[in-house]
Amino acid sequence: MTQNPLADQTTPAEFGTLADGRKVEAVTLTGGGLRARVLTLGATVQDLRLDGVPHPLVLGCETPDAYLGPGLYLGAIVGRFANRIGGAGFLLDGRAHVLDANFLGRHMLHGGSEGTHSQIWRIEALEASSVTLSLSLPDGHMGFPGRLDIVARIALADRTLRIALEARTDKATPCSLTHHGYFDLDGLGSIRDHRLRIAAQHYLPVDAEMIPDGRMLPVAGTPFDFRADRPVGQAGALDHNFCLSDGPVPMRPVAWLTGRSGLTLEVQTDCCGLQVYDGAHFDGMAGLQGRRYGPHAGIAFEAQHWPDAPNRPGFPDAILRPGEIWRSCTEYCLTQA
Repeated sequence: MTQNPLADQTTPAEFGTLADGRKVEAVTLTGGGLRARVLTLGATVQDLRLDGVPHPLVLGCETPDAYLGPGLYLGAIVGRFANRIGGAGFLLDGRAHVLDANFLGRHMLHGGSEGTHSQIWRIEALEASSVTLSLSLPDGHMGFPGRLDIVARIALADRTLRIALEARTDKATPCSLTHHGYFDLDGLGSIRDHRLRIAAQHYLPVDAEMIPDGRMLPVAGTPFDFRADRPVGQAGALDHNFCLSDGPVPMRPVAWLTGRSGLTLEVQTDCCGLQVYDGAHFDGMAGLQGRRYGPHAGIAFEAQHWPDAPNRPGFPDAILRPGEIWRSCTEYCLTQA
């Protein structure tokens, strides 16, 4: 296995063609000791490498169709509203909106079956260490009101993957976009022994269908208390929103993940919530360079608004209105002990 198979290139290259005929391009970024491949499908970070580390640091697929199958959401920008909206609907300014019920046939997940993860984004600017992509979702897309114009800038610097997002709308609409990458720092096929720390005092409990039940509870005395670092696997099932703040705040570190090798990932964000998911659903799907991704092959840190916020008046406001600019930034910073 080669140490770093990402080809040197400064122009987009063909990655493949989807079953519906859409062409997917790939660009390779290099900077700050990192190398990444980014796809126009879903603005997806398909591969991420650190100089001196012989394995990928993220989970990815080798073919474009896999990203709409077993590799759904892997490394993509998801939205227009990340995570779940209960009942696949919400009331906004006195008007009911019915959404695409792509989760259990009753709820919406990650913006619906044709959310941003499944769209071909346009390359607006490309430099050696960064790419800027754009996407427009029409009024009524997946049931949401308003045209949503999105810009994503993905950049590498100082051993850091930076995802900066912004969006504008012409009608009031929920907006919460996030990067849905899965990390594996050791390349051993499981993150259950990785040590995790999360700077959160509270989390959102969910019902049997993974919809928040409306409460915000202390992490103290629960399996979700990661205020001191401990193995990921000690939490049991981990797919929950950690409440970081009651609204957007300046960038700050919110989570730390450390592998057996001593490689540490620090997550910094300005978002009010962090969904942490331990990748329990993977069932042996084909991944990068012949790898097979089984349960807990990677862990996702999804910086976002709190799930089901459009239906929860007590949650931080997740409505974007005309004339406003929605922005978020998340950085994934790597250090070696």
